[in-house]
Amino acid sequence: MLTVDALSHTYPGSSAPALNELSLSIPDGEVYGLLGPNGAGKTTLISAIAGVLSPERGEIRLDGQPLAEVRRRDRRAIALVPQDHAFYPMLTVRENLRFFAGILDLDGAGQAARIDECLAFACLVQVADQRAEHLSGGLRRRLNLAIGLLGRPRLLLLDEPTVGVDPQSRHFLLESIAALPAAGTSVVYTSHYMEEVQAICRQLAILDQGRVLLAGSLDSLLRNQETVLEVAGGALPPLLCERHGLQPGEDNSYRLSQAGTASLAALLADLAAAGIALEGLQHGQRNLEQVFISLTRRSLRD
Repeated sequence: MLTVDALSHTYPGSSAPALNELSLSIPDGEVYGLLGPNGAGKTTLISAIAGVLSPERGEIRLDGQPLAEVRRRDRRAIALVPQDHAFYPMLTVRENLRFFAGILDLDGAGQAARIDECLAFACLVQVADQRAEHLSGGLRRRLNLAIGLLGRPRLLLLDEPTVGVDPQSRHFLLESIAALPAAGTSVVYTSHYMEEVQAICRQLAILDQGRVLLAGSLDSLLRNQETVLEVAGGALPPLLCERHGLQPGEDNSYRLSQAGTASLAALLADLAAAGIALEGLQHGQRNLEQVFISLTRRSLRD
């Protein structure tokens, strides 16, 4: 279990904290999603867990032990795959893996075997002797992933690992990442692509402005039914909104969570009595973007 307790950090020159008393518990054996728009604090949190950044306040523990102590005992325990391409363009794929394996003190037959395993896992065998600068965007992302897996980390931190890749490479990366917990590697997966998190994460947290807005299982976050109304003729009367628990959205839309058949019928009857016409009505289980918008009043990609 990875535990983040009241983590806070403000970058020099910034008026707003990147992390604001953020607390979170991340279970082992999962691909755990961190979902949020750009600037939500995802990369800062990942950097703190990886030891790249020292937060001003708060504590991070792995199975009750301070994370810095865990890293001192085993520097292969946690690996970070950053947004940027973290390899040397002038080296071949195999040379990059050999270089980073050396940094992790992998040598001899063990090093060669592990490099071959990572090449096979990332489907890079056919380009192993190509220089990294000549790889496509998708293959570069695969090389990033292969480097991150060299030390058989207990915890792998993936920061937007599919940015800039084609659909086929994205599908391959998502399938590969989803398989990692079965091989003994837990994953923290950050993204602002809701469909990726929804595809491979059973547990997740939604972040914005350095805080956790909501955390739990995917099923629990999406369980609530939601009704979205689009009305004609401007804003609804405040008393009607209060009576039915309507929350205003964008472009004369209103949201109503957990609307059963009876409550929806009563709402429609009141709208008809007030002479208010509907331009649209949607009712059903929410997706992650709808959950996020209901919490923040803005899009995941804003």
